[in-house]
Amino acid sequence: MHQLGLAGAGLGLLPQLSFAKARTTSDFGVALFTLPKSLSEDFEGTLKMIADSGYKELEFFGPYEFSTAAAKEGWKMAANALGFSGSGYFGNSPKELKAILDRYGLSAPSIHIDLPTLQENMEAVAEAAHIVGHKYVGIAMIPDEMRQSLDDYRRTIDIFNEVGGNAKKHGLTFFYHNHGYGHAPMNGSVPFQMILDQTDKELVKMQLDVFWFTAAKVDPIQILEANPNRFISLHVKDMSELKTFAGDGGNMGEWMGLFPYLADAGEGVLDLGKILATAKKTGVKHFFLEKDLTPEPEKALKNSFSHLSGLNI
Repeated sequence: MHQLGLAGAGLGLLPQLSFAKARTTSDFGVALFTLPKSLSEDFEGTLKMIADSGYKELEFFGPYEFSTAAAKEGWKMAANALGFSGSGYFGNSPKELKAILDRYGLSAPSIHIDLPTLQENMEAVAEAAHIVGHKYVGIAMIPDEMRQSLDDYRRTIDIFNEVGGNAKKHGLTFFYHNHGYGHAPMNGSVPFQMILDQTDKELVKMQLDVFWFTAAKVDPIQILEANPNRFISLHVKDMSELKTFAGDGGNMGEWMGLFPYLADAGEGVLDLGKILATAKKTGVKHFFLEKDLTPEPEKALKNSFSHLSGLNI
């Protein structure tokens, strides 16, 4: 996951080998919220494990050294509750991180980061991004207070356009990852559709999380086909059995309630082959495996790569 919200704290918590001949799109990667505990305990060893499993790209999650003080403080509470400590570059400078990535043939085109940091510290974000090689900087959730009403969403849309414009000035692309809320009508309007319609398509891109869109009763294939070149990356997850949110998918309790239904790619009920093929045709460039907080990271990485690398997409 990214940048998770906890008790209203705007914190950031909350990843491809030219291999199988059937694969013709970019390399598979790993969203690092898949294995934060492993990264906290042995950062370089974990990156080596990811590379040895066949992946070539990474997506980091914040906060970072350049994040706001509030993001860092909020993170401490959430990380302690979830049983690990590290985030961002896990104590490495941008230059040190780039050297480690190069050592294992990895790149990091994408990061998750909190919205206030993008609003307040874009210059510092860009400085690190250009050293490490990030191209995309995005948020995994809209803070609670920015999505309580349609007026809140309208203000959020204005902020997204502003942040997207500033990111572009700094040589970056801003994106929004949706956790599953905002898909049900609110006073006759669907907030997520408002975001798609009212943000600048060149300045505000999207990241589709296969699992959370499914949980929100949204067909990933349908939304990809309806919005060509809008989604720049996917979080690739599988679901052991079809489950949807009991409520509106708007809080961490609902998200974590579905964690038990996360499955290794190919071991669940989602048609990942069709979804990924559609994604490629509609302009998606990066495919990050994510199995949030998986207790068996090496198994999840290897099992999932075995399935994904055999897909004819």
